Amino acid sequence: MKWNKKFFYPRSTRSKEDGVRKYIYDNEKFPSVTSILSATKSEEEKASLELWRQRVGKSEANKIKSDASRRGTALHSYLEDYCRGRINDSFFESNEQYINMAKVIIENGIKGQLEEIYGMEVALINSQDKYAGTADLVGVYCGNETIIDFKQSNKPKKSEFISDYFLQLGAYCIAHDHSHKTHIKSGVILLCTVDNLFQKFIIQGAELEMYQNLFLGRLKKFYEKQKIS
Repeated sequence: MKWNKKFFYPRSTRSKEDGVRKYIYDNEKFPSVTSILSATKSEEEKASLELWRQRVGKSEANKIKSDASRRGTALHSYLEDYCRGRINDSFFESNEQYINMAKVIIENGIKGQLEEIYGMEVALINSQDKYAGTADLVGVYCGNETIIDFKQSNKPKKSEFISDYFLQLGAYCIAHDHSHKTHIKSGVILLCTVDNLFQKFIIQGAELEMYQNLFLGRLKKFYEKQKIS
């Protein structure tokens, strides 16, 4: 695994307006990929989420969400420190859950598979389609230029229930291709549960193209809703 500063990734600032996270770059504001996906969820998805909140209770739902957010932030920081060579690669047990989860991802999803790193936590601005996002990692993975997202979860995921993860990857690939004249061929999710179960999901070829087109459809819907409101 080596670093290759092949591309220049711009710095951007962020803001939040009417519940929509935005990236500010070159005096222009771009809605974030996650905000676009959240704003264009289907009625079925919204109903399912509301049923879950009612079932577990509002207070517990907020706690679960808050705990997951903190754990996810810590997990990402540890993985970035590892990839940047800032931490000792010692695999003794830790009392910190997120560290053990990160080590599971490193052992099963990074070592021997991640060949080059172009950047981590990089802002991707698509000035043509008017959106932006942050990719956890861009590099060469198993021989392909790839965008990687690190995820954590309370329980294992089935691919049919994480379409938003794949839509994110599709959006990031489009943005990277637009901004840096690349042709990203692969999107990868590296996930670990709180019980230290590792999962890897890969989208390539026709499947990646499908999610890219689906995202562009959601993006169109987002801007149509913005005009109405």
